[in-house]
Amino acid sequence: MSLRLRLGCEFQYESASDVPMIVLVRPHPASLHNTLYEARWTNPSVPVHEYRDTQNNDCWRLIAPPGDFTLRYDALVEVSGEPDPIVTDAPLVRVQDLPDDTLVFTLASRYIQSDLLSQQAWDLFGQTPPTWQRVQAVCDWVHQNVRYQTGSSDPSVTAVDVYERGVGVCRDFALIAIAFCRALNIPARYTFGYLPDIAVEPPDVPMDFHAWFEAFLGGRWYAFDARHNTPRIGRVVIARGRDAVDVAMSTSYGAQRLQSMTVWAEEVTGALIDDNDADELEAVESRGA
Repeated sequence: MSLRLRLGCEFQYESASDVPMIVLVRPHPASLHNTLYEARWTNPSVPVHEYRDTQNNDCWRLIAPPGDFTLRYDALVEVSGEPDPIVTDAPLVRVQDLPDDTLVFTLASRYIQSDLLSQQAWDLFGQTPPTWQRVQAVCDWVHQNVRYQTGSSDPSVTAVDVYERGVGVCRDFALIAIAFCRALNIPARYTFGYLPDIAVEPPDVPMDFHAWFEAFLGGRWYAFDARHNTPRIGRVVIARGRDAVDVAMSTSYGAQRLQSMTVWAEEVTGALIDDNDADELEAVESRGA
């Protein structure tokens, strides 16, 4: 079973001078989706250089001109209609048996000081089964002990801050869950992307990007979400990295003010595109995992 999602975002910036930028909003090439249509639009129009970083994330480099600047991304994608998988007997992989490219995700990083939370992690989860259930126990603890509050965080907050404060946003739930997993020698990586409200009650706040994490179990990566702590339908990964600093949706090399941000991710059940979208969307070759 598959379904189609309309997803994208629009940023409006203001600056007094040219500001070089890196932007990550396009779905990851290894995300489990097929892109049917997509379009990118800036006003004023500026050249955009595309490249892939060390985690194979699709990145755009551009220079935002002085004054008002708008960037918009819009896409129609096809994804599985099944919720996140649960494999309760997936075993933890011994450190000596981990693939080389997973080892970096067992180490502490700028926002995820797993070395400082090692004792707490083993005290809390060391007696849980060495399987999927250990990672789920981490998610359960974070979900129960960290309170979600819009506007309670900022880009400087770390996993240790979240542990001490007990409050945060989705970014923070991911950071502390990853910290515990890494302290337990479980590879875990920070992930963000689009998450539609399918088969759940929509929240009373505007749509936003969502952050979760992926843990390496039984020889592959699986999605975990300590914020919602329940399988969800329609995740579309934008980027993966060691922590939030690796995958900021936009990085500005200069003084710039974000005037507004709009994000959309919703199931398409009628026509593929309407008349207003027809001039904006461009057909591209289907791509995906």
